Amino acid sequence: MTIRLGDTAPNFQAETTEGSVDFYEWMGDGWAILFSHPKNFTPVCTTELGEVARVKHEFDKRNVKVLGLSVDPVDKHEDWAKDIEETQGSRLNFPLIADHDRKIADLYDMIHPNASDTMTVRSVFVIGPDKKVKLTLTYPASTGRNFNEVLRVIDSLQLTAGYSVATPVNWRDGDDCIIVPALTDEQAKEKFPAGWKTLKPYLRIVSQPNK
Repeated sequence: MTIRLGDTAPNFQAETTEGSVDFYEWMGDGWAILFSHPKNFTPVCTTELGEVARVKHEFDKRNVKVLGLSVDPVDKHEDWAKDIEETQGSRLNFPLIADHDRKIADLYDMIHPNASDTMTVRSVFVIGPDKKVKLTLTYPASTGRNFNEVLRVIDSLQLTAGYSVATPVNWRDGDDCIIVPALTDEQAKEKFPAGWKTLKPYLRIVSQPNK
């Protein structure tokens, strides 16, 4: 199946480096990021897992749980974790799914036949507390992901879920935002009493509302 934005993320049970998990129960009422790796002991994946471990506290601050996936068994994950710590200087501090039968990879459409019939591509899913898919990203096997960008998007998703704003190009937490076009000026006056700058009737710039 193809997972699209707004779809309900499929639930699953899996064995991980931190024991058995039921995805929905593991998520609880917070956010989650699920990201896949083509295979253990591959160079780009090794750098990615080390980086996610290094910045995991940033995901924690945002109430986002992190869950990795690779198609190898748990014992191979544990061996790989030693390499990750040795080469990247970060100990694996989040669960890594052992998807040896590729059930979860198939459930989330992580295997693209045009790229490989067996290996997962570098997929990223950000899932909200309502279990809906808020973001999907797909990278080729040759290109490492930018997890600073994933964090930036999560900041935007969490902000825009709670306020009637959108975030402009290259936005970062603390920057000005855009009032959504669906909000009339009269409605905007109630939500943004400090005012805003109108560049066009459809382009109204306002300070980030939760700062």
